[in-house]
Amino acid sequence: MIKLIFKILLFIIALFCLMYLFFFSANILLAPVSEKELQNQVCYKEHCFSVELAKTNEETEKGLMFRNHLDKDKGMLFIFEKQDIYPFWMKNTLIALDIIWIDENKKIVFISQNNQPCLTNNCPSVNPGAKAKYVLEINAGVAEELGIKTGEYLQLPLFTN
Repeated sequence: MIKLIFKILLFIIALFCLMYLFFFSANILLAPVSEKELQNQVCYKEHCFSVELAKTNEETEKGLMFRNHLDKDKGMLFIFEKQDIYPFWMKNTLIALDIIWIDENKKIVFISQNNQPCLTNNCPSVNPGAKAKYVLEINAGVAEELGIKTGEYLQLPLFTN
């Protein structure tokens, strides 16, 4: 009889432990994404990039210069105060990039693919010829791989509305 009671108690304890683990892990998995996490993502359809934000003049001037590597799902988002034409160049940028210009409505207005590093003082700039409020830099080839095209829309961080 004592063995039966002991087995029942062990079963109940095990059941409570499993229930606790289930509800604890469900809370972690179902926890809402924080606003901070959303602020650092740019999405195209189901694919999202974790981005560093360049909002100040200093951050914009430095950009991705002197970086040896950029993960495929990472990038840099440049945020300008007003919509205008913003040429970019690859001076001191060590990795090839796709550069995407985005207007205030979050529509892609120009894409320059496979921009190569430039380590000289005479680096050409890429002029989109279209007004943009945001510019996204990602690894070269990723725009083509994901089918990102001019005229399509991106989901930008919450605070850019």
